[in-house]
Amino acid sequence: MVRASQNHSPSPPRLPVEDVAFRDLLDPRMKWGIRRARLQASLKAAFQRSVGETVEESLFRRWATGKAGCRWAERRGLPRRSIEARLGQALIVHVDPRALIRDFNAKGIGGKRPSSSAFIWDGEWDQSRGDLRRGSRYRFISDLDEHRDDLSQTERFRQYRSRLESGYPWSSYQQGILLDTEEKIMAYLRTYLGFLDDMAAHGFNAELGKDDLGVAVTRDGRLLKINRGLHRLAMAQRLGLASVPVVVRAVHRDWWERVVEGERGETALARVAEALQHTTPETRPGERDPGEDLGPIEWPAPRHPDPCADGLS
Repeated sequence: MVRASQNHSPSPPRLPVEDVAFRDLLDPRMKWGIRRARLQASLKAAFQRSVGETVEESLFRRWATGKAGCRWAERRGLPRRSIEARLGQALIVHVDPRALIRDFNAKGIGGKRPSSSAFIWDGEWDQSRGDLRRGSRYRFISDLDEHRDDLSQTERFRQYRSRLESGYPWSSYQQGILLDTEEKIMAYLRTYLGFLDDMAAHGFNAELGKDDLGVAVTRDGRLLKINRGLHRLAMAQRLGLASVPVVVRAVHRDWWERVVEGERGETALARVAEALQHTTPETRPGERDPGEDLGPIEWPAPRHPDPCADGLS
């Protein structure tokens, strides 16, 4: 039986390995932008905790107990965070990363995205799919791997050097990085190559990234990649890992209604939890894909983690 958690507050933020790995690239000229970005994120999180989650939890309880407004709450998609607080680990599905090749691409539906605060998504979003095998992240990781002995031959190095030469070096306020020398560009690329090599040695560690690998369930019960974690997924695909954990963030309303069959509360959530364990990645193109289907690619031979390797310090 699925039971409500005693504490619906979000878990403490992670200290991802990326923050430590990029520490030597932090630029003091970026500090005000970093502080502003962190302040905005902190204020948003504080508001969500004090106001948003209280409202969401009230709506969820009305739906779960069949009180006034329950139908309206379900039509609105039900609060994602309230469902995550209850289902927890049941939202995690283990998949073959090389099977998780389709993602939600909003271009095919006019750029409209479902609400990230809702767990149930309406519309044709699941028919608009991209192909991660030809996405920028997989190309980036593959390029690093193929040119590991001379990263100056990579496409990304040429792009960053071109920006540097034009007087507009690449920067990231979120990471606090300014690539204003060729040495910094090379160090940045070597850091990502180090992430790849660590995964090759130790396997996939979900605790090392800032975000989980999010997915959404289509009307047919298939998984589409959404939101963040695309670099780590690309690494797992490049290496041919046997399995990675993904976290279900949303489901299509058609699938939801077929699974819960009009039930609410714990009965509905228990049915969802059981059904999620039978979902598999969507590998086919969609009816509203914004691009042409270019067919399969040739994956490199898998590299299996070394069971005797030490973990990251």
